[in-house]
Amino acid sequence: MRRFALVLLVTLMSVLTGCTQVFFQPHHQLIDTPDRVGVAYENEYFPTQDGTMLNAWFMPAKGVAKGTVLFMHGNAENISTHFRNVAWLPAQGYNVLALDYRGYGASDGVPTLAGAQQDIDAALLHLMVHKQVDPQRIVLFGQSLGGALTLFYAAHSNHRGNIRAVISDSAFSDYRTVARDSLAKFALTWPFQWLPWLVIDDDYTPRDAIALISPIPLLMIHGDHDQVVGIQHAQRLYALAKQPKELLVVQGAGHIQALASEDVRASMLAFLARVMP
Repeated sequence: MRRFALVLLVTLMSVLTGCTQVFFQPHHQLIDTPDRVGVAYENEYFPTQDGTMLNAWFMPAKGVAKGTVLFMHGNAENISTHFRNVAWLPAQGYNVLALDYRGYGASDGVPTLAGAQQDIDAALLHLMVHKQVDPQRIVLFGQSLGGALTLFYAAHSNHRGNIRAVISDSAFSDYRTVARDSLAKFALTWPFQWLPWLVIDDDYTPRDAIALISPIPLLMIHGDHDQVVGIQHAQRLYALAKQPKELLVVQGAGHIQALASEDVRASMLAFLARVMP
């Protein structure tokens, strides 16, 4: 009984002290690079509004670029373990800028939700003056936490006129609900599903922002076997979003696994062709 109490105390302390920071799990070590899979890339650095220096990888399109995708990865590690999710796009004619948020990879600083919004803004501004980019043909694409960050940013950006489309993959509807879902998965933490409403910052929740993305075209992708962020999050967000919007539910796909499918990639390319003819 004493051991159980100790484990419970450690669990609760972890939740209470982690607060919103539990969503960020950055690594500085680079694991992989695009050139190892035959994709050219350049390291690019630029400052945010508060002076934090960020690192991103620019992968140029093969041939004349049809547009540029600004990619926001999930909460763990850094771009070196996420870039393969978009490394296929340059061969299809799209530039890609894969961003590392502050505190991730070679980017300076400490990650926060407010800081991540500044990071996306800085990356978009960087692309708007980039010599290889048409500033009127930029698409925002985020996966998991990156999807949630992207949806909120697209709704509130001062540069919405430069955003031609928004794509989210495996995004959650709000921070407190996804944290509650995690607590509900284990018998030890199940009784404490109320904790997120006390300790987690929900000021940047996609749920309250997604309706404001319109009239920018929105594509949402989600696997129906996602055990990290359940499909109900996508359904909730889609119901709140305004037109034009599309929801692609991928049968059998888990968390951020949908783009492994050639059919899903083709659907994403078809969406991009419609919004950027």
